[in-house]
Amino acid sequence: MTPLPDRASCRCLLGDGSFATVTATRRPRAGRADVKCSGVPGLADAMQQVVRLARHTEARIDSRDQVVLSIDTDPGTRDWELAAVLADRMVRGLYQAAEPVCANGWSDHWQLGRIDGHAIDSTTATMLGGPDGIAHLGALTGQPDVANVVSSARAWFPLHSGGINDSLGWVEVSVYPLAAGDAADDAIAVPGLDVTRQLAVRQALLGSRDFDRCAPGRWRTTVRFAQPRFQGNSYELALVMADRLARGREYVARGRMIATGASSAWHAGQVDTVEGMAPKCALIASAATAGDRILLPQAWQATLPAGFVEHVQANGATVACVGQVGMF
Repeated sequence: MTPLPDRASCRCLLGDGSFATVTATRRPRAGRADVKCSGVPGLADAMQQVVRLARHTEARIDSRDQVVLSIDTDPGTRDWELAAVLADRMVRGLYQAAEPVCANGWSDHWQLGRIDGHAIDSTTATMLGGPDGIAHLGALTGQPDVANVVSSARAWFPLHSGGINDSLGWVEVSVYPLAAGDAADDAIAVPGLDVTRQLAVRQALLGSRDFDRCAPGRWRTTVRFAQPRFQGNSYELALVMADRLARGREYVARGRMIATGASSAWHAGQVDTVEGMAPKCALIASAATAGDRILLPQAWQATLPAGFVEHVQANGATVACVGQVGMF
């Protein structure tokens, strides 16, 4: 076997004709994060999220190595994204280039393996991402577009802090089938969240999958939140429902799935109460529209705000208070 490189680089063209270089270094994992990015905090966080999302449709990921990425200048646009993805794949031996690679491209759907386009159009770049170039990552190695194999679903939950920014936030779960034997915990990525909350998300998903007796190692899973900075655990029921929808374990609502609730025993399918019933119900009532399916903790049933159920039903939504998943 060809030994893996310790370092790989990929360039992207900038608007002024100069280049930015993304460098990926491989080192033993040793219990550290799978991907680390250095540099300007905002740009480093974005690079880490892009690379983790782009790994979603890989057939298999060897988790023994950590990849550390950096970029030598602020590129100004998102065209560095494809270069970062390629550098990550090159240093792990998943993509080999006969010559130095220059690539420009970005995507809002890296978890599907799709490349949406490029901001800078120039023949200097040897690889351009998008409909007029490399439209999906499988094309790099002569493979078909695997986006249709990825199943994604969203569920909404109330983001309540008592301010003018209170709203419904969404959590999206994307699943990709895996070969038998892949580790379940390594197959769940939650880019954009801190380590503690990533662990909480993984525990909730693995517990709820144990409950429905669906082998947790079957799926590579990527979880995204519309708003990654929030407090509390009332998002958990929405997370579990999005996962069940993505894996075909629930019927899809005509509108949105809106849920709030947590659990101390997801392995038993149990749904526990959460704080803030009155303001969260008010927020849900103001946002509910025709076709929405609303799930609340069973402990709230006897004390729901007066007129809440009637109001959401008048708007064409349905509401249920549940004590266990898989019963509605």
